[in-house]
Amino acid sequence: MALSILQQAAQYLKKALPLMLKYQIPTTPTNYALWYTYVSEQNTQLNGQLDAIVTQYQTCPPSAAEQLFREHIGSKQELNNRELRQSMEAMATELSQSIRDTSEGTTEFRAQLDKNFGKLNQLEQEATSLDQIMDMVRLLVKDSDEILSRTEFFQQQLGKAQQEITNLQQKLVEAEKDSMFDALTGCYNRRAFDLDFTALINDMPQGICIVMVDIDHFKRINDTYGHMLGDQVLKAVANRLKEGCRDGMKIYRFGGEEFAIILPSSKMQLARHQAESLRRSVEKVSVKDRRRNATIGNISASFGVAEWQPKDSLEQLVERADTQLYEAKRLGRNRVMPISG
Repeated sequence: MALSILQQAAQYLKKALPLMLKYQIPTTPTNYALWYTYVSEQNTQLNGQLDAIVTQYQTCPPSAAEQLFREHIGSKQELNNRELRQSMEAMATELSQSIRDTSEGTTEFRAQLDKNFGKLNQLEQEATSLDQIMDMVRLLVKDSDEILSRTEFFQQQLGKAQQEITNLQQKLVEAEKDSMFDALTGCYNRRAFDLDFTALINDMPQGICIVMVDIDHFKRINDTYGHMLGDQVLKAVANRLKEGCRDGMKIYRFGGEEFAIILPSSKMQLARHQAESLRRSVEKVSVKDRRRNATIGNISASFGVAEWQPKDSLEQLVERADTQLYEAKRLGRNRVMPISG
């Protein structure tokens, strides 16, 4: 018999929740929708991309989740905010019910085990041989110990998730106001940078570098050509940097003409090499000024690189990278600092 839409939705949610708990995925509307779609196995491209992200990071960073949601869920279905809210409210209701069902199931499982042990006691009283009883006990314990351990842990996790779900309705409204993208350049924004770094550092305690990038003489470009052309330069440089990001690198607009790049699983020497490649790439950027029938060339950027240390806060890491960036500016711009790792 075919499952009803409601039954199917409940099954998907029961599959999605353990995965979210396993990979420490925050219980946000976007993440619920993403993992709900993942377990439905209706979008092979989404599943492939999400598998690759989880393999690389052992989680799904917030900005990556937002990007996948935009590409495969929000944009394709053209969900407006009201539709999204209604969908997430329905999902929250079903998820809450599935948690209650699972909790009841684990309770029933333990009750059945207690009943079985009671039968064993009865067998002993009926003079069944001790060897027979012990064989039955060993078999039952072997099959049940691991299941009991897992169900108790899972029930604890379900309880935590249930508490978070009670706040989901309020978070839905807040989530609609949140954005992780810079409207002008299409890069991730400062908020995404903070969230991603925090998420990654919990799973990659070593081997993370950041690169701070600042367009050289940007004020002069604005003063000479106007802010509209300045915006075009910003977009052109951002696109060139995005094209050069590989191996899990992500670019964020940090503010003004400054960008930040996170390099996971990277040491200083490799990060410097990547930054130098990006610097040479930016040198080739040019923007045409159609009003003056002229081309803006000689665009360059300065780069500062820093490697995360175990006692670093995010602010300390950014400050070290900025210090190197300012040193690159002081030494004449269009260079990567430090000179060596």
